[in-house]
Amino acid sequence: MEKDYDLVMLDLMLPGMDGIEVCSRLRQAKATPVIMLTARGEETNRVQGFEVGADDYVVKPFSPREVIYRVKAILRRSSATAFLHKDVSSSNNIVFPNLVIEHDAHRVTAAGQEVALTPKEYELLHYLAVSPDKVFSREELLKDVWNYEFFGDLRTVDTHVKRLREKLNKVSPEAAAMITTVWGVGYKLEVPK
Repeated sequence: MEKDYDLVMLDLMLPGMDGIEVCSRLRQAKATPVIMLTARGEETNRVQGFEVGADDYVVKPFSPREVIYRVKAILRRSSATAFLHKDVSSSNNIVFPNLVIEHDAHRVTAAGQEVALTPKEYELLHYLAVSPDKVFSREELLKDVWNYEFFGDLRTVDTHVKRLREKLNKVSPEAAAMITTVWGVGYKLEVPK
């Protein structure tokens, strides 16, 4: 885990240590995008993969062409320029009290501290932040952030929101509190008054 990679593809069934454990350990140290490739397509397996930090989950047998497009999409969102330092006043930045999203740099800071997010967590936060105070249903978020057209488990959204809040809360409880649940509807990023 000392080396940096643009993307990691994991199979759940690995000798010695399963892909879930590998992904979990990777997430403790890195925000590298992870795609799970596996024959286990049950909902519980997919949810478990997302809970430990996978950005995508592809079930065997799969189309190699589809996997290539999924890889390209994830790499586009987490390009090599993700960690370049940019001026915070850039027009591509979204600035709130206690939370700054530097889109060109693909960087999030809360209370002045950088927060390491997975590409999917970043995308989710950015999507909510582009339309502050607007409520998005889980279905909308699955469709627009995960590109799933009525495919996927709605708990995937809940799991990512939970992890996003936890990461923000470590450096700024105020930033974490901005991501609010609108019961029976979905989620929004609420701007402090």
